[in-house]
Formats: sequence, C-alpha cells, structure tokens
Amino acid sequence: MVDASLLTNPVYLLQNLVDGLARGAVYAVFALGFTLIFGVLDIVNLAHASTFMWCAFAGWVVMSLLNMPLIVGLLASMLFGGLVAVVLEFVAFRPLRQEGAERLSPMISSIGVSIIMVSLAEAAFSAQTKKFPSGVLDPKPLYIGGTDGVRVSWGQLLIVVVSIVLMVALGYLIRRTRTGMAIRAVAYSQRAARLLGINVNRVVVITFFVGGVLAGAAGILIGLLTNNISPSMGSDIELRGLAVVILGGLGNIEGAVVGGLLLGLVETFTIAYFDQGSDYKDAIAFIILFLILLIRPNGLFGRQEANRA
Repeated sequence: MVDASLLTNPVYLLQNLVDGLARGAVYAVFALGFTLIFGVLDIVNLAHASTFMWCAFAGWVVMSLLNMPLIVGLLASMLFGGLVAVVLEFVAFRPLRQEGAERLSPMISSIGVSIIMVSLAEAAFSAQTKKFPSGVLDPKPLYIGGTDGVRVSWGQLLIVVVSIVLMVALGYLIRRTRTGMAIRAVAYSQRAARLLGINVNRVVVITFFVGGVLAGAAGILIGLLTNNISPSMGSDIELRGLAVVILGGLGNIEGAVVGGLLLGLVETFTIAYFDQGSDYKDAIAFIILFLILLIRPNGLFGRQEANRA
C-alpha cells in the first residue's frame, strides 16, 4: 500500500528525486558500455559486469591500500577497466570473430570469461565485503532549503557530475570526432568500413577500451554509493544494465542514458512510497519495462537495424 501522507510532502518527493537520479546516473554509465559494444559488434558482452566489479576492487586497492585520493582512485579504476576490456577483446572475442563464429558464440565466451573473473576475485579478495576508507568523502551532506530540506551527499553529487561528464564526452566522441565516425561506420557495416580504408580491428579495440573505461567509472561510483564492494556486485547490476539497454533501444546511447535514469527513479520511488517496496522494487521496475516494450518493441529510442549506427 502507498502511504498517502507522503504523497503531499514536496520535500520527500524532491529527496527521492535526487536519490533516484543519482542511482539512475550510475545505471546509465554502466549501460553505456554495454550498448556501445553491442552497437559496434552486435554482441552482448556479459563480461562487462565482471569488468565493472574488478574496477571497483581496483579503486579500493588504490584508495585503501595505497592511500591515494579519490581522483587517483577514479582515474586508476577507469584505466584499469579499459585495459581489462581490451584484453577480453583479444582473448574472448577476436578469435571467434576471425573464425566467423556464430552470433551466439561470443556471448557464451563472455559468460565463461565472466565466471573466471568472479572466481579470481573471490580467490584474491575473498567473498567478504570491502569498504572504502571513511575519509574518502566528507560525510556531512549538503542541504537544499535548510536542514529540513533536501539532503544531497557528496557521493551523490560526485556521481551526478562524473556521470554527466562521461555521457557528454562519449556523445562528443561518437558524434564529433573522426574516431567516432569510424566507430559508427564499423557499426553500420564492417565490410563497408574496410572498403573505406578503416582499420576495423583498431576501431574494435578502441570501442572495448571506451566501454571498459565506462565500466570502471560505474564500478567505483556504485562502490561509493553503496560502500559495498564484493565479487558478486557485478551480478547485482548486470540484469539492470541489460534492462536499461533494452529499454532505451539496443545500441542507442541516448536511450541508455534515459533508460538508466528511468530505472533508477522507478526503483527509488517504489522503495519510498510503497510498504515493503524494497522487496518488490525489481518486480515493479520490470513490469514497467515489459509494458513499455509492448508499446515500443525496439525500446524508447530504438531504430531499425539498418539505421542503428
């Protein structure tokens, strides 16, 4: 049941709007890596979630064990994610692509790699949850409208700022640079791209690197949001990332952003306004996803296959 008294409380509404946007922004950054690789190679990289998890641990090592500041941890996590993604491209995807494997084979390969990565993380860090040092962010929140107003934590502010910067940077890369033009050409047709003199393998490596950087950013941002880092954290967000990609439209960057924000808001408002909302927030979120797909089978921003690039 919905608590009727909360429906007329504007501060409570704005508070949950802030919380939902912060959560949704991380979902969007995570989903952008998914949708970017799908848009270029037409494959679902299910090792993306394990890359995300390893990046969170990389940030934890840099900040907790090496005592580095947050900015160093964030950059290290993003760089680590890019390098891991490139290694996965060479090990798990390129051999299959060169052999002309069936469309399902790369996804199966990514599942196998993901299982290996999770097992290695459990061996290296154990299954026990890790936490960032308490001094990474100022625990004292910001208040909008006084102490009785909307509370914004420094973690939420950082998440929103970093997410916006990454989304804008990715949009600029894809739409305004020669590298982005090459990525879009490969996404449209690898054969046509080769005829135009584009080095397809180089473009694929760049795409995986960028996708890994986004996974790295999402990993450390989720770690800051929840302060819980564990080998299983990838599986917790993987299904949401896939839902966001499908909701926004496979291979669509703008759709991934909107889908991520929408999912974050739905989850937050379900928890806030329904009794025991945390128990069935996933059910409500995916029911809404199902209803939207009934109306828009290709997603909110989905386009025909030929126009995907």
